[in-house]
Amino acid sequence: MCHTCLGKTFRGNLAPFGTNEPQHPSFLHRWCSQARRTSMWSWTQARSSSTETGARVAIKSCRLELSVKNKDRWCHEIDIMKKLNHPNIVRACEVPEEMNFLVNNVPLLAMEYCSGGDLRKLLNKPENCCGLKESQILSLLSDIGSGIQYLHENRIIHRDLKPENIVLQDEGGKIIHKIIDLGYAKDLDQGSLCTSFVGTLQYLAPELFENKSYSVTVDYWSFGTMVFECIAGFRPFLHNLQPFTWHEKIKKKDPKHIFASEEMSGEVRFSTHLPQPHSICSLIVEPMESWLQLMLNWDPEQRGGGLDPETNCPKCFLIMDHILNLKIVHILNMTSAKIVSFLLHPEESLHSLQIRIEFETGISTGNQELLLETGICLDPRKPASQCVIDGVRGWDSYMVYLFDKSKTVYDGPFASRSLSECVNYIVQDSKIQLPIPQLRKVWAEAVHYVIGLKEDYSRLFQGQRAAMLSLLRYNANLIKMKNNMVSASQQLKAKLEFFHQSIRLDLERYSDQMAYGISSEKMLKAWKEMEEKASQCAQVDIGYLDEQIMALHTEIVELQKSPYARRQGEVMESLEQKAIDLYKQLKTRPPDHAYSDSTDMVKIIVQTVQSQDRVLKELFGHLSKLLGCKQKIIDLLPKIEVALNNIKEADNSVMQMQGKRQREIWHLLKIACTQSSSRSLVSSSLEGTASTPAATWVPQGSSEYAPHPLSSMAATGDGGVGITTVHIHSEIMSSADDVTSAQRS
Repeated sequence: MCHTCLGKTFRGNLAPFGTNEPQHPSFLHRWCSQARRTSMWSWTQARSSSTETGARVAIKSCRLELSVKNKDRWCHEIDIMKKLNHPNIVRACEVPEEMNFLVNNVPLLAMEYCSGGDLRKLLNKPENCCGLKESQILSLLSDIGSGIQYLHENRIIHRDLKPENIVLQDEGGKIIHKIIDLGYAKDLDQGSLCTSFVGTLQYLAPELFENKSYSVTVDYWSFGTMVFECIAGFRPFLHNLQPFTWHEKIKKKDPKHIFASEEMSGEVRFSTHLPQPHSICSLIVEPMESWLQLMLNWDPEQRGGGLDPETNCPKCFLIMDHILNLKIVHILNMTSAKIVSFLLHPEESLHSLQIRIEFETGISTGNQELLLETGICLDPRKPASQCVIDGVRGWDSYMVYLFDKSKTVYDGPFASRSLSECVNYIVQDSKIQLPIPQLRKVWAEAVHYVIGLKEDYSRLFQGQRAAMLSLLRYNANLIKMKNNMVSASQQLKAKLEFFHQSIRLDLERYSDQMAYGISSEKMLKAWKEMEEKASQCAQVDIGYLDEQIMALHTEIVELQKSPYARRQGEVMESLEQKAIDLYKQLKTRPPDHAYSDSTDMVKIIVQTVQSQDRVLKELFGHLSKLLGCKQKIIDLLPKIEVALNNIKEADNSVMQMQGKRQREIWHLLKIACTQSSSRSLVSSSLEGTASTPAATWVPQGSSEYAPHPLSSMAATGDGGVGITTVHIHSEIMSSADDVTSAQRS
């Protein structure tokens, strides 16, 4: 170590390596000057950028003045770390060459660098003064529980589990918890029980206080204490007292007691339940309390519940896995602003879940609309498990939003969340003087309440956003149907125009030849009826629908532009920060012989309630407009469907009439051709009888003697019916060609 570090208490070096800087005291001094000093022994933390790989590692170093015992413990930790490989145990790495000069017969330990700080840092944040969020608690339970099982399976007891020895690492956007500092770890291969220990007293198992033999269950006590603190914001047993003091008061507790607090009278009050307030949902509270009762059992032999005979696994880990594997759907009822949670049964259908929702909320299954955050409605054909996401735990991280389809106007805001007993006490009399230690607890709950009001609004805003996204999906479907309707209408209009032109031409040509050609009163009547029917088809009107859709589209755009479509919680966020600042100031005040009132904190509480009431009025007003627009779309969709069906029917009628008329024209053509052919045969027969029997040779190719193409057609008494028939034939063929061309186009 550099001279500036000698004689000081540090715990190690956190640093990225790979630099090629020379091994010089000034380089070492720069490392030490970046050290984050702690009250723990032999740690120094530092950070430095690598110019080669950019990899980050943490270096843990010990002081030079080590006793033989401490040196053995230090070497033992390095040996343990090198043989461990688990995602929730900090991984050992190779010591960079740049640090070899620091060894000096004392080995260094290089570990992966975790940038998220430790659990103590997270717990010390004022916003976590009443515990972490449910998602954070369950993530910690999963990660550290898995790490502890791995250590125990490898016959290693940690013995010093505490928030300072849990570090956080962001891996792909997910926070992973890792166990560090195995300096006190005991390898069971050296003997299954040990009686020597010096460690952190607040999380220490009772048998270690009494210098008794111990086993892996000491880690259960420490783990249970840590999880309780993450839930409640403080340790379970008389957390304000020194360990040796509370040890004497707690050791006779009932095995199921998981919490003890001291009354103003000095009496210790025990409980088998978690204290309020906390952030875990009601469905998890009971199994979590059962788990804590096993972990915080004073008797080390009973602690953890022993081994399960079927799996040979500690019961505490089976219960832990049960908690983590619970499929719970959290539903925010937007009509009441209340959250209801349901434990899903295996393979439960969505309809079954909706029946349970109806029982809890009074909203019938037919009127329930369940939306995901993306605005997508749940699929009734899929199981209820579509409401949960694998790997995502906690009601604070994922929510389903319930709307009542029979309502378009929501009458919010609703009553704010209830005040805790302590907070209500100071709200009723803000000038009452309380001792600083008690005031810290009350103000912590007040901060929790203010944060809760802001988060309640945020969840409702997210529900409003889901409604907006749902509206936009409906609007996209409306636009698609409208475009289909307009396109079909335009096609019908074009076909009708062609049909009218062609039938007028046919009627004109028919009238021209009917006096001396082919006529059919029945066909003529049918054609005129077709013309009238086509005129009726043209009466399919979509203009009024188009106008309604355009007006609705304008309304939706205005709603999107509205300031209420964006989060309006700035005032509450400012008040939250003020409450946090007040709480920080209170924590800096000495607790002895000091009293204070809560005037400033109560003022913030009242202002936050008023601010929430205002923004929720705006939110529900905007939400009602969204739902009104959505209902208009729902009402328009069947009308568009009817219009589309009418257009299709008209289109089919036009095509059928066109086809029928074309068949009739071809029938006329067939008649005309038949008559023309028969008359030609009669004329030829008559001419053959009247001619001389002598054949006259006409030179081939002589145009002078070529007969006219129509010369073989005999004239009738009225003067040339044969020629007239051919004329009709020509006109019909021309019309037929026009019709055929139009159809192809």
